[in-house]
Amino acid sequence: MSASEDGDARVQGIFNAIRVVPDFPKPGIMFQDITTLLLDHKAFRDSIDIFVERYKDKNISVVAGIEARGFIFGPPIALAIGAKFVPIRKPKKLPGEVISEEYALEYGTDRIEMHVGAVQPGDRTLVVDDLIATGGTLSAAMRLLERVGAEVVECACVIELPELKVSASNLRYFYLN
Repeated sequence: MSASEDGDARVQGIFNAIRVVPDFPKPGIMFQDITTLLLDHKAFRDSIDIFVERYKDKNISVVAGIEARGFIFGPPIALAIGAKFVPIRKPKKLPGEVISEEYALEYGTDRIEMHVGAVQPGDRTLVVDDLIATGGTLSAAMRLLERVGAEVVECACVIELPELKVSASNLRYFYLN
């Protein structure tokens, strides 16, 4: 489901603020650069406000942000809805004991990690990232959180890349475009 389907007038301003960079980081890729969104305080605030409006009454206790751009959008959402923020990071970036989840890439595998004890059984969790492409990283984050007993309410992303076809059938997500 998307905010644009809901007819939210703020969505156009948000997407006008996102720069598309052709052929980055390699030929054929249309890179969605959110740094220009961050430079536009109204568009950035609108993006956070839309998420807050959606999640403020859903009793979410944890906002889990996926490295790295989930760290930009997740904390202000968490603060606004009264939840704690938990970073989900790439391997070997968190000190102390971690729990990890492996996921498939086009060629090979990768892994994400979070601190043991950061999320408790029964926590209602929102997963945040900037972009959903195939859904692989978001699905891995959901599995990781569910393994420790959390309930994943939804995944929230600023951008969906429909041309890449989300392949995770169990993925519940909301996006702005």
